[in-house]
Amino acid sequence: MKLIVPPPVQAAIAGVVMWLVARQFPELSFSFPFQRLLAGGLIAVGLVIELIAIRAFFRARTAITPFQPSKTKTLVVDGLYRFSRNPMYLGLVLLLAGWLFWLANPANVVLLGAFMAYITIFQIKPEEAVLRAKFGPEYDAYCRRVRRWV
Repeated sequence: MKLIVPPPVQAAIAGVVMWLVARQFPELSFSFPFQRLLAGGLIAVGLVIELIAIRAFFRARTAITPFQPSKTKTLVVDGLYRFSRNPMYLGLVLLLAGWLFWLANPANVVLLGAFMAYITIFQIKPEEAVLRAKFGPEYDAYCRRVRRWV
C-alpha cells in the first residue's frame, strides 16, 4: 500500500469539493422539509459510528493506522464489526452523505459515489489483501459472514 493521504483527510477533501460544486452550480440546489434534520442526523450517526469503531480498535489493542494494516495484531470482529467490515469508512461515507443533504445539490451524489469507489479500490481492497495474508482462513470466514460496507 502506498497511502499518502489518510482516509479522514480524503473525506474532508471530498467534502470541500462537494461544497465547491454546490457553489458552482447553485441552480441545481433544492430544499425539502426536514432537510437539515436529515443532514444533521446522518452526520451525527456517522460521527458515532466513527467513535465506536475507533474505540473497538483501542479496546483490542491493535493498530488503527490506515498506513500500515500489517501492524494489526488482532482481527476485530465484534461490535459494529459484526455488521460491517469497514465501519470507519462507513462512518466517513455517512458524514459525507449528511453533508450532501445539507448542501442539497444532486451533482454531489456523483462525488459521494466516487469517494466510495476510491476508498474501496485504493484503501479497502489493499487492506483486505494484507489481512487475508496475515489472518488466513479466519479472515476469509469473517468476510463470508460480514459484508464490506453494510
